[in-house]
Amino acid sequence: MALSITNNVSSLNAQNNLTRANNSLAQSVERLSSGLKVNRGADGPAALVISEKQRAQIAGLKQAIDNADKAVSLVQTAEGALNEINSLLVKIRSLAIDSANAGVNDADAQAANQAEITNALDTINRIANNTQFGQKKLLDGSSGIKGISNDADTTVLKTSTATKAGNYAVAVTTAAQRATATAGTAQSGNLAADETLTVNGVSITLASGLSQAQVVSRINEFTTQTGVTADTASGATRLYTNQYGSAADLSVISNVAAGTTSSGFGTTLVTDTGVDVVGTIDGSSFNGVGNVLTATSGNANGLTVQFATSATPTTSVTGAQGTVTVTDNSLVFQIGANQNQTASIAINAVGPSGLGLGLAATGNQFSNLSQIDVTSAGKAQDAIGVIDAAIDDITNLRGDLGAFQQNTLNSTINNLQTTLENTVNAESTIRDTDFAEEIANFTKNQVLVQAGTSVLKNANQQPQLVLSLLQ
Repeated sequence: MALSITNNVSSLNAQNNLTRANNSLAQSVERLSSGLKVNRGADGPAALVISEKQRAQIAGLKQAIDNADKAVSLVQTAEGALNEINSLLVKIRSLAIDSANAGVNDADAQAANQAEITNALDTINRIANNTQFGQKKLLDGSSGIKGISNDADTTVLKTSTATKAGNYAVAVTTAAQRATATAGTAQSGNLAADETLTVNGVSITLASGLSQAQVVSRINEFTTQTGVTADTASGATRLYTNQYGSAADLSVISNVAAGTTSSGFGTTLVTDTGVDVVGTIDGSSFNGVGNVLTATSGNANGLTVQFATSATPTTSVTGAQGTVTVTDNSLVFQIGANQNQTASIAINAVGPSGLGLGLAATGNQFSNLSQIDVTSAGKAQDAIGVIDAAIDDITNLRGDLGAFQQNTLNSTINNLQTTLENTVNAESTIRDTDFAEEIANFTKNQVLVQAGTSVLKNANQQPQLVLSLLQ
């Protein structure tokens, strides 16, 4: 072995190995102290890229779980308010049934029931307008799907969760018709004798000497029982049902032969049935019920509109009926860790004017819950129908909210928690320090540093051997 002083290769070799061992020891110390085996890009470029993406996903999953929990709280707030509205409707229904008991109740009792119902309706309206989560109103319709028509003859009754936002042209191709019967002979003089007119099974006595105007007025006194209104057309007495459509039936017969001094209907039974509306919404044709038309398919699915009466009281308007603009203000929840992973639910208005809609098409004298009146037995009967429809509206909405909470939010939370657990596990495998392995590396590197230091000391002493040759 050659001995030299200028270049101590053994020392350089020892220094190189000592530096490597020292760097490895420092890396082990860093991993043990930080708990991470990837602390910088140099520790594992591919691992760093994957783990950073997983960290972003983990943070997103945690926030999505928090978002879904908040959504559950919101839904429970709305459902709690709907439960109270449902209780009020049950109470209102009991009052209406009490008022329908005409054999017992007098006008004062029915008026007292009406006063209590009015108070309950005010409470329902207050709950609908004031229920909110934070600053967000929940039940006033601002969180639902709403339709507005630009035609005065078309009224949007309701939409459904299937109705898409957009503009929908509406037209009536077959006008709705009321059942109609016109006297075969126009009454031109006062009744010559007493007459009994039977309208829809209800006997109406007409006293001798009544003029045509008085006959019309007398028939209209029984409208709540017969569902029929009387007027004159082309000089003759005309009867027509308050209800539109194929469910509207009219029968009339008199016990006096037709003549100018009788009602003019005669002793032959006259019957008629109404016609349901047929129309188009967004270019698709649908068959309606009475004067109410509902889209059952397409983007407008669930959109229900009602058509006004034309200049002729026995038919609805016909032809083009403007455009209905539907806006979707559904509550949207970000319940996923990634873009566009959302869920939504619409909560339409539940105030009295938005409940029990559409029964007017079946002959009910009330168009919605806010109009109910129980000051007579006949009105109370119609009120019960509207109240039942309102209860259906509320319970169906509560069912939708319950299904959304259970099947969408709770299931999503469970899935997100499982995904979070697995993602954290994957990120841990890539990035976390394996302490058992790293302690072994630390011990090895620590020994190598100590050994290297000792060897370097000996290597630095080798040039001193040259002195022994110079003596």
